[in-house]
Amino acid sequence: MKNDLIPLKIFGTTVRKLREEQGLSQESFADLCGLHRTYIGGIERGERNIGLLNVLRIAKALGVEPGMLFADFDQKILERLDDQQ
Repeated sequence: MKNDLIPLKIFGTTVRKLREEQGLSQESFADLCGLHRTYIGGIERGERNIGLLNVLRIAKALGVEPGMLFADFDQKILERLDDQQ
């Protein structure tokens, strides 16, 4: 079960990094996405398994291609899984 959360944490970390690079607060970013601030916080902490439409909203609000949110995703997952063995 714990390994199931790794992709959520990686995705959330990527979203937080991109948001912070743009100088956006969670609240202003949530407004841009049309989502609630607490929902964004849950995504960034890896607590939310979000749907495709919300991934697209987040990418649009950040001004990036959706694939950017998954850049190096496979490699990070493999590294995390190796670390836990």
